[in-house]
Amino acid sequence: MSSLSKAIPSPVRNKTGPVLNRLQARAGGSPLAPLPFRFPASPFEDEPPRRNAELFYLQKQIQAQTPMVIVLEDGEHIEGCIEWYDRNSLKVRGRSKTLVYKSAIKYMYKLGDAGQ
Repeated sequence: MSSLSKAIPSPVRNKTGPVLNRLQARAGGSPLAPLPFRFPASPFEDEPPRRNAELFYLQKQIQAQTPMVIVLEDGEHIEGCIEWYDRNSLKVRGRSKTLVYKSAIKYMYKLGDAGQ
């Protein structure tokens, strides 16, 4: 028997059916519990400081009904006024009402500020 086969325990069938490695079978233990998983889209308890600036800017543009140009990552331009926002998206009222994911936005600017 080689030293490699001694180092890696082979699987052993339990009476109930799941496969355990030899170390777990000797110790009489059950399979290890899975590690907890956190969804990336779940809300975080701590708000980053820049988020407050983003919320202030969006609220100001909504109240003033400022015509905006939103440039998406793929180069598409969306023109209109921002109606509302949440953590992940903006609703823009232009030729049609459009829901835009914030993750798809490259940048945005006021409609009159294109050359500045």
